[in-house]
Amino acid sequence: MKVACNAGIFRIVSSEERPALALALLQGTQEIGYGTLYVYVGLFILLVVGFVASTLVLARLIAPSRQSSRMKGQSYETGEATITDPWRPFPVRYYVFALLFLIFDVEAAFLFPWAVIYEEYIAQGLGLYMFIEVIIFVLILVVGLAYAWKKGALKWV
Repeated sequence: MKVACNAGIFRIVSSEERPALALALLQGTQEIGYGTLYVYVGLFILLVVGFVASTLVLARLIAPSRQSSRMKGQSYETGEATITDPWRPFPVRYYVFALLFLIFDVEAAFLFPWAVIYEEYIAQGLGLYMFIEVIIFVLILVVGLAYAWKKGALKWV
């Protein structure tokens, strides 16, 4: 097996002269060893890592370094003074409530297209199969809703 370059495309050619892999890199016809290809990949990786590292170092050197002031820590969105520590975490139930809303919102997004094309598939004889599939889908979500309700995840406060 050898690597040949022909008409701008690298390809691996077996003994039967069948192309197995094509990479568009060079023009002309020449044989290139696998070691050379690994050198190209290694150089490219070094180039990318060097670019990222130099960008981060340059950003660190250019960025202004000021000490944090008391005014900088104040809230500015509402103009109201903070009462408690702004970094205090929210209770988990707010996130769970939001995730439950997202789950059932996505369910509605899946059920609408299904309902639109359901009549077409009834004519093709797939209506019962589609109906059973959507019933299983909805039942899985109902079990999840019942579990969340039992755990008290739907209580807002």
